[in-house]
Amino acid sequence: MKKSVVFGALTVAGLAAGAAAAGTLDDVKARGKLNCGVTTGLVGFAAPDANGEWMGFDVGVCRAVAAAVLGDPKAVEFVPTTGKTRFTALASGEIDMLARNTTWTFSRDVDLKFTFVGVNYYDGQGFMVPKELGVSSAKELDGATVCIQTGTTTELNLADFFRSNNISYEPVPIETNAEAQQQYLAGACDVYTTDASGLAATRATFEDPSAHVLLPEIISKEPLGPLVRHGDDAWGDVVRWSLNALITAEELGVTSANIGEMAAGTNNPEINRLLGTEGNLGEMLGLSADWGKNAVMAGGNYGELFEGNIGESTPIGLARGLNAQWTDGGLIYSPPFR
Repeated sequence: MKKSVVFGALTVAGLAAGAAAAGTLDDVKARGKLNCGVTTGLVGFAAPDANGEWMGFDVGVCRAVAAAVLGDPKAVEFVPTTGKTRFTALASGEIDMLARNTTWTFSRDVDLKFTFVGVNYYDGQGFMVPKELGVSSAKELDGATVCIQTGTTTELNLADFFRSNNISYEPVPIETNAEAQQQYLAGACDVYTTDASGLAATRATFEDPSAHVLLPEIISKEPLGPLVRHGDDAWGDVVRWSLNALITAEELGVTSANIGEMAAGTNNPEINRLLGTEGNLGEMLGLSADWGKNAVMAGGNYGELFEGNIGESTPIGLARGLNAQWTDGGLIYSPPFR
């Protein structure tokens, strides 16, 4: 009898949790604002500018979703989160989605019960050291002090790398990228390790970036992308296909410059479906017909977001590499809009 009561209570609790989670799209529409979790500050990816306006590659994903749902790319409340606080913020409902250089892993997907809706940056963990240290390989770092953000895959990868190479290190735990930068420049650690893109972004803010070296080793796979809570497929679909809209727009040559013209209709059926002049994809998502057009207009297509925030012409200076379109030998690929 007691077992039945407990089971019944758990079932009711589970159903209640599912019902609560299932309404994120309606909640965002009713609120008139998207609550998007981002990093506490990583230039090029997500950081407030001099006027306090959030800018960056991950910020662009948040704005695309807001534009798709609400028709307004500025209808976003950016919530800064650390490696430790980001998952609690998402699970508790404080944020509707997380777009914060977060790696898609088995345990985060299955055990923490989040749904990763795609990858917007394929990355890998690297190491940065002062040039004056005279080190050319991470395998020469035996006994080094290493600044490492707690609560991250980086922490675990670091331990695996040093163990497999039979060398030792002393961790210097830090909470945010800003703290890591401060500690590293102050000499509190010999090495800073995080995703290679994060190292490039951090180095770009230094007074003399050339005095610091990114070592050649990439020691992990870090597929970074936006995530939502389990149990809310309708909302997951909205975030997933908003990201896919940016990717498909680049593939099909739809840009912020020509989207107005293309939205009048083209002879390419997939462009028409993407921009809402043909078919009923918006209706399937519970959004307006022009949701895809709005998502792309928020900040441009995937390539425009990349080049404008972290590309080779920016201080971050990242090449497309794995993040090139599949048609150019990269891994960026969207399922069809059909």
